[in-house]
Amino acid sequence: MLFALSGGLANAQGVKAGDIVITQAWSRATPAGAKVAGGYLTIENKGTAPDRLISGSGDIAGKLEIHEMAMNNGVMTMRALDKGLSIEPGKTVKLAPGGNHLMLMDLKQPFKEGDKVPVTLQFEKAGKVTLSLDVQSVGAKGPAGADKK
Repeated sequence: MLFALSGGLANAQGVKAGDIVITQAWSRATPAGAKVAGGYLTIENKGTAPDRLISGSGDIAGKLEIHEMAMNNGVMTMRALDKGLSIEPGKTVKLAPGGNHLMLMDLKQPFKEGDKVPVTLQFEKAGKVTLSLDVQSVGAKGPAGADKK
């Protein structure tokens, strides 16, 4: 079980907890002095019952929230999903720039390209999942290797 939760597997084979599989966990490098960063990943529910991503944490940030971005009257808005993010059975949910994402706030240091940032996500049914966000360049549009599929 501990091996399955190790962060090193997040991008290669995925991190599995219960019926949840997380792949392509990444973030972008941040400029010096930045206090926020986004976290992105793909969550697949291989089970027959819904699960919910309800919270997260990481030593590098004072706070980690699950956020939603949406267009409201022509204005892009962002808000915390206080009740978490539902992952329906047999479905895949992608957290990506411009959409749902993890928001890491009160960063203790900048994210540098090549870093691996450990975070722990809490699911309603699957429990705690520890993984690492692979830090890409400042302008990255996706995780390393995602365009090679």
